[in-house]
Amino acid sequence: MARNDMRDRDRGESEYFDKLVHINRVAKVVKGGRRFGFSALVVVGDQKGRVGYGHGKAREVPEAIRKATESAKRTLVRVPLREGRTLHHDCQGRHGAGKVVLRAAPPGTGIIAGGPMRAVFECLGVQDVVTKSIGSSNPYNMIHATFQALQTQASPRMIASKRGKKVSDIVGRRRNEAAGEPAEA
Repeated sequence: MARNDMRDRDRGESEYFDKLVHINRVAKVVKGGRRFGFSALVVVGDQKGRVGYGHGKAREVPEAIRKATESAKRTLVRVPLREGRTLHHDCQGRHGAGKVVLRAAPPGTGIIAGGPMRAVFECLGVQDVVTKSIGSSNPYNMIHATFQALQTQASPRMIASKRGKKVSDIVGRRRNEAAGEPAEA
């Protein structure tokens, strides 16, 4: 019976897809020389609209990665996706000197993103997105800015419920504007 429980627990943990973004080696100078430690930045997601990031520090690399992964699983956020493949609308995020611009893309575009942002979108399950990082290329700032931008995402259903309208009213406007017709006032 215990063996079956272990298999179920392994299956439960394997539902998440994790990506190591950055490892940093730090040194503490002590009387006998230097003591090295490692910090890891990890992004975790289920590739169905949930994603999180975590930071872990330890004396050994595997331990730092394990801590970061556990931290990331505790900070999962849900992001609404259009057709399960791209963002609903363009957005911007900023953290420190790092600024990111995220744009929805048509089918077949792929993930056009650099480094840390690519890891976030792969774990999130986005297939088509265009991004640009402006300013700092520090992975921590880029991840924070990306998450800030993703938290501003709103689906038509969310907007409709806030405004007390139907989803068809909201989506109908988007289709009219894309066709070149002006939106009704």
